[in-house]
Amino acid sequence: MHPNPLRAYQSVEKATLPGRLIEARVLSQAALKLRKCQEGWDRADRVNALDEALRYNQRVWTILQAELGSQDNPMPDQIKRNLLLLSAFIDRRIFETMISPSPEKLNIIININENIAAGLRDKEIVESVS
Repeated sequence: MHPNPLRAYQSVEKATLPGRLIEARVLSQAALKLRKCQEGWDRADRVNALDEALRYNQRVWTILQAELGSQDNPMPDQIKRNLLLLSAFIDRRIFETMISPSPEKLNIIININENIAAGLRDKEIVESVS
């Protein structure tokens, strides 16, 4: 038996989910981490939780930036440019929040993550039906 059943499930899930659904899931998890920080803003462990959530978001967006910059990325150039501009905005907002934390600053990152995740899920569903 696997020592951590959740990790075993996540490994199988990663191996079987299409790329867009994995990206949607990761963006949703990033949004959830930030939302939990907002909801527990007055908790004693907020500073550590916020740091972890912001760094997680930063890693997610750094990976997305690398994928968007890849020569073999089939996405149309205009969409890639727009997403790279959006990722630069996310980077700035993350740094602003690290410097001067407030729960309101998390709203835009959460909304962007959730909307992109929803779009990725919808696109994957449409393409799987086609």
